[in-house]
Amino acid sequence: MSVFDKIPATIVTGFLGAGKTTLIRGLIENAGARRLALVINEFGDVGVDGEILKSCGIESCREEDIVELANGCLCCTVADDFLPAIEALLKRAPELDHIIIETSGLALPKPLLKAFDWPQVRSRLTVDGVIAVVDAAAVADGRFVDDAEALAAERAADPSVEHDNPLEEVYEDQLLCADLIVLNKIDLLPASDVARVTAAVEEASGGRAKVIATQEGRVDPDVALGLEAGAEDDLESRPSHHDSETDHDHDDFDSFVVDIPALADPADYVRRLGEVAGRHDVLRIKGFLDVAGKPMRLLVQGVGSRFRQHYDRAWGAQEARRGRLVVIGQKGLDRAAIETALG
Repeated sequence: MSVFDKIPATIVTGFLGAGKTTLIRGLIENAGARRLALVINEFGDVGVDGEILKSCGIESCREEDIVELANGCLCCTVADDFLPAIEALLKRAPELDHIIIETSGLALPKPLLKAFDWPQVRSRLTVDGVIAVVDAAAVADGRFVDDAEALAAERAADPSVEHDNPLEEVYEDQLLCADLIVLNKIDLLPASDVARVTAAVEEASGGRAKVIATQEGRVDPDVALGLEAGAEDDLESRPSHHDSETDHDHDDFDSFVVDIPALADPADYVRRLGEVAGRHDVLRIKGFLDVAGKPMRLLVQGVGSRFRQHYDRAWGAQEARRGRLVVIGQKGLDRAAIETALG
């Protein structure tokens, strides 16, 4: 790479729990000779995704190649967080072939994409593409779309009713900005639902992006990192529900962290997590747990009431064994009740 070449960057967006980190890990594992750097952003102050990638054991995934930006959304903190992170990586430009940026599950990709038009960024980077990862099972369950009949009945009873669905807006904004949509977790759907869900995603995206159906986030790196979209020059074709806003926040969502004591029966506890998430309509629970008598920490990740868990690495010799879970949901979560149920 010459000093006149721009470094390609890929923005990976997608709603909470869609499988963004899994997709990125797959890209790292199959990167070949590509030298990758990662910028990982999370909503909530437990850096689970960055920890997953740091502990992945892949030789080419060095800790110094990962920049974590926790407790916020890049779409709100572009100037404060994203630009300093990019400037730090650019100091190592000769060592890098590609930068992958994972946004938080609630981030809008377009404000981040606009930052690539800033002179100090545009001269050094180009956006190879925006990839939106979609949880196929969540789409099939209607997580992002209101019941049209129920909404019509509500408005018929009271024409003054104004109804905004923040989940639907974030989901649609992510799709409308994408060059490639990865329809993930299709293994959770019956075959008869795949075509229906694919059509729903294509409709929500306006048909502008290619859709790839997969599981475990498996995408060929030559495809994912070779879109050559030059997306920073194509902002007008990527509409957003928030184009008219000068500022954006996430007041429609709540996030908090719960400290969890050491567990004797992790299987029973994960079952209880699913029950609590379903009862309180929690969007996402993820974190690390301490299991008594086990040398390894337990990684737990939940989307709604669906949970997965595995032991990801041994606790460090100087590391405090501490169970912590981040809980994310729409505004109005009963924090006290959830903390009591989880503690």
